[in-house]
Order: sequence, then C-alpha cells, then structure tokens
Amino acid sequence: MQVAEQLIVEQIQIGPMQNFAYLIGDRATREVVVVDPAWDILGLLGMIEERDYKLTGALLTHYHPDHCGGSFGQNTVEGVSRLLEHHSVPIYANEHEAAGVKKVTGISDSDIKKVTSGQKLKIGDVEIEFLHTPGHTPGSQCFRVKNTLISGDTLFIDGCGRVDLPGSNTDDMFRSLQQLASLPDDTLLLPGHNYSAVPHATMGETKRSNTYLKIKDPETWKMMMGG
Repeated sequence: MQVAEQLIVEQIQIGPMQNFAYLIGDRATREVVVVDPAWDILGLLGMIEERDYKLTGALLTHYHPDHCGGSFGQNTVEGVSRLLEHHSVPIYANEHEAAGVKKVTGISDSDIKKVTSGQKLKIGDVEIEFLHTPGHTPGSQCFRVKNTLISGDTLFIDGCGRVDLPGSNTDDMFRSLQQLASLPDDTLLLPGHNYSAVPHATMGETKRSNTYLKIKDPETWKMMMGG
C-alpha cells in the first residue's frame, strides 16, 4: 500500500465481520485518529501505544454497531463508548448521523463533533476531508486524505453498501457512487470490510471491475437494485 511519506495510514482487519479499522495521522507529530473503532478497543489502543502514536480523535463512517459499537441481534460490540473510557477524544460523525450514533452507542451529545461534507480536519500537517455519501445510511461519510479514500460501507472494491436496511436509500447511493467515481484513478480505495480478494485497490482498478460503478443512469440502477 503506497502512501505519502509524511502520512500515516494503517489498515487493520478486526472482528468476525471482516471489518477494517484505520489509523490516519502525521508521521512527524505522531498524532493519529482512529476510523471506525469497534470489536477490540484495547487491541487498537495497544497498537497505538506500541507505535508511540498520540490519539486525538475517532472518525465514524456510519452508525452501524460493527463500525462504532452497540448491539444488534444477539451481539454486543464494544466501540466508541469503550474508547472514551480510556481516552477523552472527540468522535467525528456526519451531521445527519449524529443522532444515530448517540442512540446506538450511548455516548453523549458533548462527545460528538458534527461535521459537514467538505469540512476538513488537520492532524498535525495532514488534512482529512469529510465527504457526505448517503445511501447505506443517511449520514454515511468517507474520508479523503491526499490521494487516499477511506470509504466505509459506501463503496467496496467489488460492490457497495446495502440499501435494504432502515435509513438506507437507493437513489442516494447512486448519487454517492457517482460522486466517488469522479475521483482520480490513482486514488487509493480503502473500504470498510475485507470483502474482496485484495484489501485495497486504486479507483481506476475499482471502476474497471466494480459493476455498481459502471451504471451511469438512474433507471438502470433502480432496475438492478430492485427500486
């Protein structure tokens, strides 16, 4: 995985659902944020400590428990509430997702930093851009750092997030995928799950192989997605 020398980007597979968590930061200052901390918070914090990083925040792609903690079915996943027991850091969620994060995780309004699409966050000298990409959930977001995109459950290398869940929207997903498809081909795509033969790919490679990115008109999209 090729990233800029100053930039820290670490991809960490974690949990039984093949989730990816990420560390993003500045190699000079050692400051990092963690993306979608869930399943094994102490393990993630141990990695941060071993690397002599300083945790300054957590970024959430969306509010589903496998990405931020909470309960679903018979499962309880530790996540940001557990993280806050050890580090009092801001939890960054899209403005349309904050209520869902609060409901699912039990954290308070004061723990959540609401962000808007296009807003930027600096970690040392590394700048992270928030991109609102609704569809899988109303406030799903991706994170763009230089020529790297962390896409959560919006876009996978060989697919996209489900749109048959509460809060999902087929039309929104189509528009979000079109937005991501416009990124430069050399953008490195880092998805929210390890669902493919490779853990990451360029946007150029993804556009050539991912059927969902090849659909250019809403009518064909709706037929394919059952809308």
